[in-house]
Amino acid sequence: IISKFNTLEVVFMSDCIFCKILAGEIPAAKVYEDEQVLAFLDISQVTPGHTLVVPKEHHRNLLEMDAASASQLFAKVPLVSQKVMTATKAKGMNIIANCEEVAGQTVFHTHVHLVPRYGADDDLKIDFVAHEPDFDKLAQVAETIKNA
Repeated sequence: IISKFNTLEVVFMSDCIFCKILAGEIPAAKVYEDEQVLAFLDISQVTPGHTLVVPKEHHRNLLEMDAASASQLFAKVPLVSQKVMTATKAKGMNIIANCEEVAGQTVFHTHVHLVPRYGADDDLKIDFVAHEPDFDKLAQVAETIKNA
Protein backbone atom coordinates (compact mmCIF):
# COMPACT_ATOMS: atom_id res chain seq x y z
CA ILE A 1 0.00 0.00 0.00
CA ILE A 2 1.42 3.40 -0.92
CA SER A 3 0.07 6.60 0.59
CA LYS A 4 1.12 10.23 0.39
CA PHE A 5 1.45 12.50 3.43
CA ASN A 6 1.83 15.92 1.78
CA THR A 7 5.12 15.46 -0.10
CA LEU A 8 6.19 12.27 1.68
CA GLU A 9 5.37 8.96 0.03
CA VAL A 10 5.04 6.13 2.56
CA VAL A 11 4.95 2.38 1.92
CA PHE A 12 2.73 0.41 4.29
CA MET A 13 2.79 -3.32 5.05
CA SER A 14 -0.75 -4.70 4.70
CA ASP A 15 -0.43 -7.08 7.67
CA CYS A 16 1.13 -4.56 10.11
CA ILE A 17 -1.19 -3.15 12.79
CA PHE A 18 0.80 0.10 13.03
CA CYS A 19 0.67 0.54 9.24
CA LYS A 20 -3.09 0.06 9.49
CA ILE A 21 -3.24 2.79 12.16
CA LEU A 22 -1.12 5.06 9.94
CA ALA A 23 -3.44 4.38 7.00
CA GLY A 24 -6.49 5.25 9.10
CA GLU A 25 -7.88 1.71 8.97
CA ILE A 26 -7.68 1.27 12.77
CA PRO A 27 -8.42 4.08 15.26
CA ALA A 28 -5.79 5.40 17.64
CA ALA A 29 -5.68 8.01 20.39
CA LYS A 30 -3.25 10.33 18.59
CA VAL A 31 -1.16 12.81 20.57
CA TYR A 32 1.19 14.09 17.82
CA GLU A 33 1.56 13.78 14.06
CA ASP A 34 3.71 15.25 11.33
CA GLU A 35 5.00 14.04 7.95
CA GLN A 36 7.51 11.57 9.45
CA VAL A 37 5.98 10.23 12.69
CA LEU A 38 2.78 9.51 14.53
CA ALA A 39 2.55 9.33 18.32
CA PHE A 40 -0.43 7.69 19.98
CA LEU A 41 -1.37 6.18 23.31
CA ASP A 42 -0.43 2.53 23.73
CA ILE A 43 -3.58 0.48 24.31
CA SER A 44 -1.83 -1.39 27.16
CA GLN A 45 -1.14 1.80 29.20
CA VAL A 46 1.60 0.32 31.41
CA THR A 47 1.37 3.68 33.19
CA PRO A 48 -1.05 6.55 32.42
CA GLY A 49 0.16 8.40 29.33
CA HIS A 50 2.19 5.46 27.91
CA THR A 51 2.78 6.66 24.34
CA LEU A 52 4.25 5.09 21.20
CA VAL A 53 6.22 7.14 18.69
CA VAL A 54 6.06 5.40 15.31
CA PRO A 55 7.77 6.33 12.03
CA LYS A 56 5.41 6.48 9.08
CA GLU A 57 7.92 4.54 7.02
CA HIS A 58 7.72 0.80 7.79
CA HIS A 59 10.83 -0.79 9.29
CA ARG A 60 10.83 -3.98 11.36
CA ASN A 61 12.68 -2.24 14.22
CA LEU A 62 15.56 0.16 14.91
CA LEU A 63 18.09 -2.47 13.87
CA GLU A 64 16.83 -2.21 10.27
CA MET A 65 16.66 1.58 10.06
CA ASP A 66 19.20 3.73 8.27
CA ALA A 67 20.66 6.79 9.98
CA ALA A 68 18.39 9.29 8.20
CA SER A 69 15.17 7.42 9.11
CA ALA A 70 16.28 6.92 12.70
CA SER A 71 17.22 10.61 12.95
CA GLN A 72 13.74 11.65 11.82
CA LEU A 73 12.16 9.39 14.44
CA PHE A 74 14.42 10.38 17.32
CA ALA A 75 14.21 14.08 16.45
CA LYS A 76 10.58 13.94 17.63
CA VAL A 77 11.08 11.85 20.80
CA PRO A 78 12.08 14.81 23.04
CA LEU A 79 9.15 16.94 21.86
CA VAL A 80 6.56 14.20 22.39
CA SER A 81 8.19 13.14 25.69
CA GLN A 82 8.01 16.71 27.01
CA LYS A 83 4.33 16.94 26.05
CA VAL A 84 3.59 13.65 27.83
CA MET A 85 5.53 14.72 30.94
CA THR A 86 3.73 18.07 31.09
CA ALA A 87 0.30 16.58 30.54
CA THR A 88 0.70 13.68 33.00
CA LYS A 89 2.78 15.51 35.60
CA ALA A 90 4.99 12.40 35.76
CA LYS A 91 8.18 12.48 37.83
CA GLY A 92 10.29 10.75 35.16
CA MET A 93 10.11 8.65 32.01
CA ASN A 94 11.52 5.48 30.52
CA ILE A 95 12.19 5.65 26.79
CA ILE A 96 12.34 2.11 25.43
CA ALA A 97 12.76 0.47 22.03
CA ASN A 98 12.35 -3.31 22.04
CA CYS A 99 14.14 -4.92 19.08
CA GLU A 100 13.14 -8.50 18.26
CA GLU A 101 10.97 -10.93 20.15
CA VAL A 102 13.59 -11.91 22.74
CA ALA A 103 13.71 -8.23 23.79
CA GLY A 104 9.93 -7.98 24.12
CA GLN A 105 9.00 -6.67 20.65
CA THR A 106 5.47 -7.81 19.78
CA VAL A 107 4.63 -5.45 16.89
CA PHE A 108 7.24 -5.60 14.16
CA HIS A 109 7.11 -1.97 13.05
CA THR A 110 9.68 0.32 14.66
CA HIS A 111 8.28 2.13 17.68
CA VAL A 112 9.59 3.89 20.75
CA HIS A 113 7.74 3.53 24.06
CA LEU A 114 7.46 6.65 26.22
CA VAL A 115 6.50 5.36 29.65
CA PRO A 116 5.81 8.08 32.23
CA ARG A 117 6.97 7.19 35.74
CA TYR A 118 5.14 8.25 38.86
CA GLY A 119 6.91 6.31 41.60
CA ALA A 120 8.48 3.00 42.55
CA ASP A 121 5.06 1.37 42.82
CA ASP A 122 3.86 2.03 39.25
CA ASP A 123 3.43 -0.87 36.83
CA LEU A 124 6.79 -0.84 35.02
CA LYS A 125 9.54 -2.85 36.67
CA ILE A 126 13.09 -2.75 35.32
CA ASP A 127 15.83 -4.24 37.43
CA PHE A 128 19.51 -4.02 36.59
CA VAL A 129 21.67 -6.53 38.41
CA ALA A 130 25.01 -5.06 39.47
CA HIS A 131 28.09 -7.17 38.84
CA GLU A 132 31.68 -6.64 39.90
CA PRO A 133 33.38 -5.39 36.73
CA ASP A 134 35.87 -7.65 34.97
CA PHE A 135 37.84 -5.04 33.04
CA ASP A 136 39.72 -7.62 30.94
CA LYS A 137 36.45 -9.16 29.78
CA LEU A 138 34.97 -5.71 29.12
CA ALA A 139 37.99 -4.84 26.99
CA GLN A 140 37.61 -8.08 24.98
CA VAL A 141 33.91 -7.44 24.34
CA ALA A 142 34.60 -3.81 23.40
CA GLU A 143 37.29 -4.90 20.93
CA THR A 144 34.96 -7.47 19.37
CA ILE A 145 32.25 -4.82 18.95
CA LYS A 146 34.71 -2.31 17.45
CA ASN A 147 35.85 -4.90 14.91
CA ALA A 148 32.36 -6.04 13.88
